[in-house]
Amino acid sequence: MSAGRKEPQKDAACQRGAVVFPSNPLMGDVESVWSPLHDAAYNGRILALRKLLAQVNSSTIDGQTALTEACSWGHVTCVSLLLQHGATPWGTGLSGSPIHSAAAKGHAECIDPLVECGADVDQHIDVLGSPLQVACSSRRLGAAKTLLRLGASVNRSVCGDPPLHIAARLSSPELLSVLLDHGADRFLLNWEGKRPLELSPPGSGAEELLRQAGGVFPLMQLCRIHIRRTVGKQRLGGIRDLHLPTELIHYLLFQSDPRGALMP
Repeated sequence: MSAGRKEPQKDAACQRGAVVFPSNPLMGDVESVWSPLHDAAYNGRILALRKLLAQVNSSTIDGQTALTEACSWGHVTCVSLLLQHGATPWGTGLSGSPIHSAAAKGHAECIDPLVECGADVDQHIDVLGSPLQVACSSRRLGAAKTLLRLGASVNRSVCGDPPLHIAARLSSPELLSVLLDHGADRFLLNWEGKRPLELSPPGSGAEELLRQAGGVFPLMQLCRIHIRRTVGKQRLGGIRDLHLPTELIHYLLFQSDPRGALMP
C-alpha cells in the first residue's frame, strides 16, 4: 500500500471516514499509477495535498486527475485549493471530467468553483454527454439546478436523450419541473423521434406533469429565459452588478420565484 508520514492534523471539512490508499503495485494498471496527489485528493487530506501541488495535473491511465477525484468525493476545500494552484478545470481525459464527476455524484458545491475557473457547463464527452445529462441520469436534482443556474443549455443533446427526455424516462417530476422552469421544450424530439411525454410511464406523476404543462410559458418566465440567453452563460454572473432591483436580480438568477420568495 502507498504509505507516507502520518499527517499531524487533517482538514475537518475534507474528512470522509477512514483514510484509504488505493495505490498498490499488485493492483491493476489504473490503480497502480495513482500518485500521492491522487491519494490525498481521494481521501480529502488537505495538508498532504498542499505538499504535492507541483503534480497538480498528473493523471491516471484513464485520464482521472486529482481534481476529478476531489470532485467525485465532494471535497470542496481540496477542489478550491487545486484550482488555485493551476488544476485544469475541464480535465485531461476523454472518459470523464471534474464537472461530470461532481454532477454524477451530486456535489453541487463543487460545480461553482469549477465554472468560476473556466469549466464549461455544457462540456460534452462522447460516453457521457453533458454534465446536465449526467446529473439527470443520476437523479441529482441539486447538481441539475446548479448547472442550469450557471447557464447550462436545457435542450442541448449531442448524443443520447436530451435532459427532459431523461427525466421523463426516470419518471422524476422534480427534475421535470426544474427543467421546464428553465425553458425545456416538451415537444422536442429525441434520437428515436419521441417526445418526453411518450417516454414517461403511463399513469405516473411525470406523465401528469407533462400533460398539464402549457404550451406557452408565463410572460415573466419567457422574459427571464430570453434575458439569460441573450446575456450568455459566460456573463450570467455579471447580472449581480447591474443597477436593478434586488428582487429582479434574484429572479433572473433563479434565486427566487415569481412572487419574490427566495428559493433553497
